[in-house]
Amino acid sequence: QVQLVESGGGLVQPGGSLRLSCVASGSIFSLVAMAWYRHAPGKGRELVASINSGGGIEYGDSVKGRFTISRISRTNGENTVDLQMSALQPEDTAVYYCNSRLYTAPLKWDDYWGPGTQVTVSS
Repeated sequence: QVQLVESGGGLVQPGGSLRLSCVASGSIFSLVAMAWYRHAPGKGRELVASINSGGGIEYGDSVKGRFTISRISRTNGENTVDLQMSALQPEDTAVYYCNSRLYTAPLKWDDYWGPGTQVTVSS
């Protein structure tokens, strides 16, 4: 069984910063990638940032230059990735979800999701 848990969401004023963290743990054989997505009311799910096990990074167009995804750190069987968000704007308000594509056994991979953390940008 695999668990993903996000933390770090909250309320911030426009122009402010927040740092989200995601920890993936459990029966992880091999990790392919970790990513952050967001879902705002009335909008579809949007890729925010992703990083693969080789260090390749991708950002959504709307966050380029403002958000930074960290490298994946591995400690005691836990895989952690952070998302540093700066220059936040009201349109960044959304529920942010951590995603991980990983193998739980050779030839057996799947996508796993955290429960999400709310980010609200408002004055």
